Amino acid sequence: MLFMKGTPQFPMCGFSARAVQALKGAGAQFASVNVLEDPEIRANLPRYSNWPTFPQLFINGELIGGCDITLELAESGELARMVKETQKAA
Repeated sequence: MLFMKGTPQFPMCGFSARAVQALKGAGAQFASVNVLEDPEIRANLPRYSNWPTFPQLFINGELIGGCDITLELAESGELARMVKETQKAA
């Protein structure tokens, strides 16, 4: 699940756009939530996750991180491995 500004088809910030591209590059099939359309999620998710910014990537209910961490994982190949593991479990 990617909590982002905008949608994967129409990201509303560069960080969200880069996170989407990293996920697509890793072969992920993912759901997303546009936090700009839901003020309650936008206000409360950072408190819940203890992560102040968007996008926020969760895999199997666990916070992975924001744009920078997602890009680092993609560059190292770890994101693709995580995606494969998640797809096997489904």
